[in-house]
Amino acid sequence: MSDGPQWFDEEAGPVVRPYALIRGRTRSSGDMFDLVATVRTLGDPEADGDDLGPEQRHILRAARNPISVADLAVELDLPVGVIRVMLGDMRDNGLISVTSPSAGGARSNERILKEVINGLRAL
Repeated sequence: MSDGPQWFDEEAGPVVRPYALIRGRTRSSGDMFDLVATVRTLGDPEADGDDLGPEQRHILRAARNPISVADLAVELDLPVGVIRVMLGDMRDNGLISVTSPSAGGARSNERILKEVINGLRAL
C-alpha cells in the first residue's frame, strides 16, 4: 500500500470536468438564456430520461416546478455556461421550455419606470 495522496475525496474535485459534459462547447444552438429565465420540464421527466446523463435527469427533476437558470447552476454545482449549453440542447430536444422574463414583462417594466420617474419629479 502506498502512503501517497488518494484522489477520490472531496478535495480532488470532480472526476469529469464540467466542460467535458458538453463536449467542450461554449454555446448551444439556441439563444443565451438570462440568469433569471424560467425553466420548466415538458412531459414526464422519468419517461424522457432514458438516454440522458445524470445531470440532464437532475435538471428534468428540478424543473418539474419552474426554476431559474441561476438556481439550476447552484442546484447542480456547475458553471452557468455549462448549464446554458445543456439547457439549449434539452430545449432543442423538446424536453424543457425556457421563458425569458423579458418575454412577458416589457410593458410592466416600462410602466414601473414611468412611475419612478414621475415620483422623482414630484420630489
